[in-house]
Amino acid sequence: MTNVLEYLENTMKSIADPEKKAFVGDSGALSFKELHSFALSCGSYIAEQKIKRKPVVVYMKKAPEMIAAFLGVIYSGNYYIPLDNEIPAFRVNMILETVNPELIICDETTKALIPNQATEFEQIKSHSISEETLTEIRETAIDTDPLYVVFTSGSTGRPKGVVASHRSVIDYIENLTDVLETDESTVFGNQSPLYLDACLKEIYPTLKHGAATYLIPQQLFMFPIKLIEYITENGINTVCWVASALSLVSGLGALEKAVPHTIKTLAFGSEVFPLKHYNNWRVKLPEAKFIHLYGPTEATGMSTYYITDSTYEEGESIPIGFPFKNTEIVLVDENGESPPDGSPGEICIRGAGLSLGYFADEEKTKAAFVQNPLSSFPDIIYKTGDLGRKGRDGELYYISRKDHQIKHMGYRIELAEIELMAARHEKISLACAVFDDKESRIILYYMGKEIKKSEVRAYLKENLPRYMLPSAVFQLEEIPRTPGGKLDRVKLLEIYHGNIT
Repeated sequence: MTNVLEYLENTMKSIADPEKKAFVGDSGALSFKELHSFALSCGSYIAEQKIKRKPVVVYMKKAPEMIAAFLGVIYSGNYYIPLDNEIPAFRVNMILETVNPELIICDETTKALIPNQATEFEQIKSHSISEETLTEIRETAIDTDPLYVVFTSGSTGRPKGVVASHRSVIDYIENLTDVLETDESTVFGNQSPLYLDACLKEIYPTLKHGAATYLIPQQLFMFPIKLIEYITENGINTVCWVASALSLVSGLGALEKAVPHTIKTLAFGSEVFPLKHYNNWRVKLPEAKFIHLYGPTEATGMSTYYITDSTYEEGESIPIGFPFKNTEIVLVDENGESPPDGSPGEICIRGAGLSLGYFADEEKTKAAFVQNPLSSFPDIIYKTGDLGRKGRDGELYYISRKDHQIKHMGYRIELAEIELMAARHEKISLACAVFDDKESRIILYYMGKEIKKSEVRAYLKENLPRYMLPSAVFQLEEIPRTPGGKLDRVKLLEIYHGNIT
């Protein structure tokens, strides 16, 4: 298998009912037949524009049509860059400047937001299909061709574009679907935005097995009882969510009033799952299969898994488990050596699941994707920046981050990006962001005499995604520094805890 489109094409040959709903959103649904037809039409249109192996931006609202546009870009022999109408315009413009796409596919919600001319998906979804052209494109495609670029937080203030190939996504999906035990009866409940790699866990397994995915409306996560009702009414039996989304439901007491009994498989990851919330879900769904997943965007989603079958006592840790097939986890200490069993080391990943690196950023790619110091032959590994250790049975445990990159609400975030965005404001002279692990809160301190906290909040809300917004903002006359002159983040956390009343 060399191309992810084979998932859809094989399903179209084997599915009993092509009219079965593949993806369902709050404004409509697409059947497998419609999805396939729209993708072929979209791909034919793009191919006519003589664009090949180039980035094509898909800038639309979260809906089944956005997925059809992804597939259309793939059919055209190009790779997609997903953006949606919830991303702040400032960030969208930075990404567009980096990518400089020859084509942007939009919808009615985003057309007015794009300074340059774009093509509406509605206008090309029924374009005449050129099977001959699409066949010629596929004949020259190989599995290391780029499939997509997703942009994550960057330490320079500019988002980083992670480039994944067909090979890495296929490797991931083959392993993931084995672990999840998905088939045509699987009904996913999607929680993540479609502009992040987290949505891979629903999109491609759905195409592979002829399953179904419901794109759960974001607003339902603010009303947990209604969320549970939505899950039950639609027969959703598989969820792969960030731990904070699950914690929100249990933390607001929703599970005491309603239980989503249709869920048979519950996968969680991207951040530490507080044990009190994990245990609550485990007790409420005793027959469900619980799976802890771990992995970075740079390794195309998830790299390890652990099937949990019990509750845990406070003070215990849920392992992140064992690597997927065709993946190896390498622990490396500060001396570039393998640490003794039980001792910490940086989690490094090797295997076909590694992405191709960062878009148009050779320097960052070379810094993160490096030669394996434990090998005597060319062998690239990705340095995650996470510290881990092995347990007695060889299972892997996550310890913490090495640097100022954090995990918050399921997203990897560079605190420097928040700081740099704050410092762009003409009335802010200096800003420093810190993260409180225990409370999972981002705190921003700033210097600037003529700007109120409410103005800072409003400015950041306009220019940062929701998941990067600080939970608390404080003004200081002087931000403390260490003896070496660095911003004293430890001191700032102490100040923050002193502010809690």
